[in-house]
Amino acid sequence: MSRGKKLDIFIGAEIDEGWSKIQTPRKSTLSNETLEPSKHFLVFAKEKRRGKTVTLIGEFHMPESTAATTLKNIKKKLGCGGTYKDSWMEFQGEIKEKLRALLVEEGFRFKHGH
Repeated sequence: MSRGKKLDIFIGAEIDEGWSKIQTPRKSTLSNETLEPSKHFLVFAKEKRRGKTVTLIGEFHMPESTAATTLKNIKKKLGCGGTYKDSWMEFQGEIKEKLRALLVEEGFRFKHGH
């Protein structure tokens, strides 16, 4: 250790004020409005999680119970796993074209280019 200047490192928490959880905003805001399937404009996104590909579709504006039944039917037809989080549906694998066909059959629409 050198005998020069002392380093003043500020980490961001002070013990005097007590510990508190840092609040981070959500990626998307949840809305209470309910739209029929033909009014939705869905977008595809692809992510890598633990080396596996996950296909995301969103943003859905429907009650969670309706979204859960829609998700269940799609998962059954595709034979893959998935979940519904923060008004986005997540599916295991890269299955964009199969999902598009099933959702168009259900009456959903997609943004141009997706």
